[in-house]
Amino acid sequence: MLKKNDIIELEITALTNEGNGVGRHEGIAVFVPFTAVGDIISCRIVKVRKSYCYGIVSDIITPSPDRCNSGCGIYGKCGGCSFRHMTYPAELRAKEQIVRDAFERIGGLHPEFCGILGAEQTDRYRNKAQFPVSADENGRLYSGFYARRSHRAIETSDCPLLPEVFCGICADILDYANEHGVTAYDELTGEGLLRHIYIRRGVHSGEIMAALVVTSDECAALFRPLAEALAEKYSGIKSVLLNINSRRTNAILGESVVPLFGSDRIHDTMCGRKIAISLHSFYQINTMQAERVYRLAAEKASLGGSETLLDLYCGAGTIGLSMADRVGKLIGVEVVSQAIENAKENAAANDIGNAEFICADAGRAAQMLYDRGELPDVIIADPARKGCTPDTLEYMAKMHPSRIVMISCNPATAARDCAELEKLGYRVISVTPADLFPRTEHVECVVHLEKT
Repeated sequence: MLKKNDIIELEITALTNEGNGVGRHEGIAVFVPFTAVGDIISCRIVKVRKSYCYGIVSDIITPSPDRCNSGCGIYGKCGGCSFRHMTYPAELRAKEQIVRDAFERIGGLHPEFCGILGAEQTDRYRNKAQFPVSADENGRLYSGFYARRSHRAIETSDCPLLPEVFCGICADILDYANEHGVTAYDELTGEGLLRHIYIRRGVHSGEIMAALVVTSDECAALFRPLAEALAEKYSGIKSVLLNINSRRTNAILGESVVPLFGSDRIHDTMCGRKIAISLHSFYQINTMQAERVYRLAAEKASLGGSETLLDLYCGAGTIGLSMADRVGKLIGVEVVSQAIENAKENAAANDIGNAEFICADAGRAAQMLYDRGELPDVIIADPARKGCTPDTLEYMAKMHPSRIVMISCNPATAARDCAELEKLGYRVISVTPADLFPRTEHVECVVHLEKT
């Protein structure tokens, strides 16, 4: 029986959904992070359970052909990436298997599995960053990213997933804060001023929004000179905001926004459509890859020009608006009021007159549309990680659309929801994995369902 601190030799033969390697020792599964299939390692056992153990790498005896240099100085400490230690083709194979396993094991479904839509750019692809701010023992403010399963920030001056300009802006904000004696928010005590530095950028437009998340709006005068200095130094900056979050919560953003420089939003294009992006708007992190996913979703939707399209969980309307010229009517549904306002603005900015946007919970809106006799021909659903609620699925099916296209960031809940839709009269035709977040554990999928 294995014991804590035992050293064993282990061959990694599989990967978990989180990217951890798995090997077997005397019939016992041993999970080891930051390993690749084919690695032969010396492993130290750190946690023992009845039927499995956790270990860490002591030494790599024979590296897998899939292993590569991570290219990041804090990989393994920061909780952001899971696959930087292996080649990108190996990562894609692993993510394909994650999606297949979810649909076959969780959903009990065996549709056509299409090849994964890999990303053309695996670094510097993110259009948004949220830097938690902490202080060291001397009170010096620094930022970084949380260690896995913690709220302990690992200090870093760069992240390979972010545009380099983000790290420059963040460093300048921290320098200014340290020069002016700004304190970092402490989650344990609830004291301190600066909680997060939040940056967004339009990939096509180059427009940048920088926001300081603080606990009080009384510091606006303190940060206005900083806002002006940032705008002068970085030509892309069109918006510098103060976001007020005084709650004792893990939520990053508060509701109140105080403009320090420029507008309260920036602009970009998505699938050729002009898009306004506010601080609270949902906007896909990887713009270039999202455009490819939306084109795939449109292909699966098989729109002929006269249909009514229901876009559930529509955010700022990007998915539905990209297809508006191929339908007779577009109905978008989103629970976040600011996102709905953005969606309406985006429709107007693109001279789209066949769109209606409803601010409501997806299930409630689906029931309302059903009750008023609004029966869409096609439904696009892009739910959050928790997936769709049972009432949403029920009313989606009650409206009898000929096709449903689900874009999901969580294969497990997608498989669960699709299994339920099969009970309600739909059949999963195909599942296409899509990598919107290279080097991380996350994988999306596009699911095509048709009415039976």
